[in-house]
This record gives sequence, C-alpha cells and structure tokens, in this order.
Amino acid sequence: MTVRGTDIQQTPTTVRVRGVGDVDEQALAYVRGKVDAVLGRSGLPPVSGEVRIEKAAAHTGHSWTAGAEIRVGRDLLVVHAEEATAHEVADRLQDRLRGRVERVVRRGDAARKSATPPPWRGGPADGRQE
Repeated sequence: MTVRGTDIQQTPTTVRVRGVGDVDEQALAYVRGKVDAVLGRSGLPPVSGEVRIEKAAAHTGHSWTAGAEIRVGRDLLVVHAEEATAHEVADRLQDRLRGRVERVVRRGDAARKSATPPPWRGGPADGRQE
C-alpha cells in the first residue's frame, strides 16, 4: 500500500489530502482543488482534518472511494463517497462536504440570532420575545 499526501494550508485552514494505493498526483491535485473550493471560503471558523482517496485493488462497481474527517470550529464533519472514477468521487465528495459545511454555518447563524432562551432554559413558554 502506497500513501502519498499533501497539506492544504491557508490561514486558519489545515487539511491533509492523501492517496492510499494506486492514486496518481493528478487525482490528488483534483481532490485538493475541490476540497479547497469548499473550505477556502471566508467566514468559516478554523478548519482542520484529513481527506483520503483510495482506488480499490479489485474492480467493483465503484472502484474509487473518498472519505473526509474535517473539523469546522467545534463541529466534526464526516463525509464518504464512492464512484467509478477519481473525478466523479472528487465531485461527489465536494457536493457532500459543501452541504455539511453549509448546514454548520446556517446552524451557527441561527443560534446567534436567537436572543430569547428556549422555555426549558427560562424563556417564555409561548416562544415570543418580550
């Protein structure tokens, strides 16, 4: 098993992208670009983690797999994808990762906008702000 890896480093982002098995540099660069497109946007809390891409030794329907474990602020995002080619798995990983990042960002925005505590924390029972 061969492992090659590189780091995407931006301030404050550190995400390691590595290939396991027979993964060429072109495939790693493509995955790196897709991950960077999602995590390189401004306004995100500190990001760190690892993305791995692997080509299966025996050919199955989906011979390429990718997995990501990314920490965005205090949230851990785990994303998996399986496809027939390296480009397809990178595209699928980007779509899934973007969705999870958007969910974390929206949840954080909603929490900051809520000025009234919920009823179980002493807020009004009907949910209206006073």
